[in-house]
Amino acid sequence: MKQDLTDAELDELGDLLDRAPAPLEPLDLLTLDGYLAGVLVQPRAIPIDEWLPPVFTAHGGPLPDAIDPGWHARTSALIERRRDALNAEISEDGWFDPLVVDLDRAPPASEYDAVQLPASRALLPWVAGFHWARECFAALDDVGDDAMGLLLARIDRHLPPETDADREAIAALDRERPLVTLDAAIEDLVAAVVEIWDLTAKERFAVATVRRDTPKVGRNEPCPCGSGKKFKACHGA
Repeated sequence: MKQDLTDAELDELGDLLDRAPAPLEPLDLLTLDGYLAGVLVQPRAIPIDEWLPPVFTAHGGPLPDAIDPGWHARTSALIERRRDALNAEISEDGWFDPLVVDLDRAPPASEYDAVQLPASRALLPWVAGFHWARECFAALDDVGDDAMGLLLARIDRHLPPETDADREAIAALDRERPLVTLDAAIEDLVAAVVEIWDLTAKERFAVATVRRDTPKVGRNEPCPCGSGKKFKACHGA
């Protein structure tokens, strides 16, 4: 099991993200956590040089040359450790603990947010990060499996609805899979993410077949190097 961040290191990472030098506008800690999970469940393994830049900039481009290398190195190291720990928890345990809003310390809900359940307000930043990963690596919505749409809807239900179709989908889920408590909402969210990971695992870990550019040389045929010897007595030895 990869060593996850301690509470002190999570606080440090949150502080480092909050103190990001201009012109960076990185994800906050809770949104970052959802983003990392969204990266991990993609149908292909996303290399770090692709998934790390969108943490720091909305366009995902290279960082300015003037950025403090010490700040960047420490922040990146903590982010990578959290990512590796999440990967191990999802793949080996089938469970992880998402970082969510502490409702006891959260500011009062605005009139706009009041339409959401308290559980959804707690999960909103995490789900927004997961959605950001879907925008950066648009592949989950193209997975040809009927189950994927429902799994994504179970996560998206915690985002503010933008259309009548969104409201209808959320209302249907509230009837069929009601989430009475925050614990129930977290359990449903985690289960949906783990199911998505399982659904995309085969494609993510698929090994490409290696094709030969030239015909296979028989052991008794002349060696392609031009030595005049049979292949088995030359480069095939």
